[in-house]
Amino acid sequence: MLIKTFSAAVYGISATIITIEVSCTKGIQFFLVGLPDVAVRESHERIVSALQVNGYPFPRHRIVINMAPADIKKEGSAYDLPLAIGILAASGELKTDGLLDRYLLMGELSLDGSLMPIRGALPIALKAREEGFEGIILPQQNAREAAVTEGLTVYGVNNIREVVEFFAGERKLEPTVIDTYAEFFSQQHFDLDFADVRGQESVKRALEVAAAGGHNLIMVGPPGSGKSMLAKRLPSILPPPTLQEALETTKIHSVAGKTGAGTGLLAQRPFRAPHHTISDVAMVGGGSFPQPGEISLAHNGVLFLDELPEFNRNVLEVLRQPLEDRNIHISRARLSVDYPASFMLVASMNPCPCGYYNHPTRPCVCTSGAVRKYMNRISGPLLDRIDIQVEIVPVPFEKISEQRPSEPSSDVRVRVVRAREIQQQRYVDEDGIYCNAQMSSRMLHRYAVPDAESLARLKRAMERLNLSARAYDRILKVARTIADLDASSDIRPEHISEAIGYRTLDRGTWGESVG
Repeated sequence: MLIKTFSAAVYGISATIITIEVSCTKGIQFFLVGLPDVAVRESHERIVSALQVNGYPFPRHRIVINMAPADIKKEGSAYDLPLAIGILAASGELKTDGLLDRYLLMGELSLDGSLMPIRGALPIALKAREEGFEGIILPQQNAREAAVTEGLTVYGVNNIREVVEFFAGERKLEPTVIDTYAEFFSQQHFDLDFADVRGQESVKRALEVAAAGGHNLIMVGPPGSGKSMLAKRLPSILPPPTLQEALETTKIHSVAGKTGAGTGLLAQRPFRAPHHTISDVAMVGGGSFPQPGEISLAHNGVLFLDELPEFNRNVLEVLRQPLEDRNIHISRARLSVDYPASFMLVASMNPCPCGYYNHPTRPCVCTSGAVRKYMNRISGPLLDRIDIQVEIVPVPFEKISEQRPSEPSSDVRVRVVRAREIQQQRYVDEDGIYCNAQMSSRMLHRYAVPDAESLARLKRAMERLNLSARAYDRILKVARTIADLDASSDIRPEHISEAIGYRTLDRGTWGESVG
């Protein structure tokens, strides 16, 4: 008997339907074809044990299984469940009455028949709906994640016996149903708040501007000045993601296996803070079977790089292209995948090797050459891609000891959301543009045109600071955001001046200050 079951393979953040054809004839052999990897071929032993433990004899027949399309590499252990059900149906042990064509099956089997969670449940569920399947059966731990997909019946199961009895008509499975909108709005809560931060008003203003326009930002200051503390509170003032952004974020984390058991929609913007020992492959993604890296896991959120000069130079340089294109293309011999990487880069660093250059009370023991050498660990092209560069100094005792709380994140977030709404209306006809940081040079001539006085002020700054053409674009983008926070349709001189003030680390300025 020839039986077909349906599964899926995930490539990038999209899924491809895999048809599993099982043929049972006379003989005692087992063949598995269709480019399976080692983990798929090992499924035979897991299936034999799972079936026998649950009282289903493994068929003593010649079993041939083809995983189509045969030219696509099949990887991982998530095919155990459809393979096992196909074997039982093809051998006549399970009568399904045509139900197999209506459901997509995924799941890794333990030796006792229980199902283990899989990666990529959400993109697989989306593909199942797209291909017209009535429902999907997968491990219980992945059910809430897949149930985000509307218009698809999702069954979460704990054991292969439940699946067999369902197809045999002996058991009724309860579908997993979640309210996507309720799930989305229930997660808008933050443990860290700007109200806890004393002083640092200028840096908090820079973070507000960065959040309002989606700009990259770097903070330079001595140890203990609050760089990491401020960066970790940035998500609390970012605008909430749209439902589409939340789905994109969940898909990426699902493919990487980062959603966690029982998790549904990820409705908070991600905050990723990799250690400085990270490799370039872990940062941008890759491997023999490409997986998303930290820049993709930070998609629609924040990538925080603490102690930026301590990162390997190769790791920092591979960030340049994703910062511009907002996606990463990974090519390998077997396949190529694209992962989205639209993130805010937030970095922090000490101003010199000892950490106390420009400190108000502690002397710096570094020579000017050592300071320049330390700063040169960050390449000029990378600094050019960081819109806002601010210097941060330690908070004096009088500010630290104040009992009056600072402005809470909720108040700052209101202003940020208002500015983002202005940008959304402005770019409603621009495909893929949602905030000022995403503007192209062509769009600057349409949406960020300064008046004559502002242009003259910008020209003087360009000449005095020896700024690049890319820095010119960054200043105009930041000035456009500052104007949006002021609800101003025009870019005025004070907006340009504030934007120029956020170019602290440009080579000319820093060289003069240490010379």
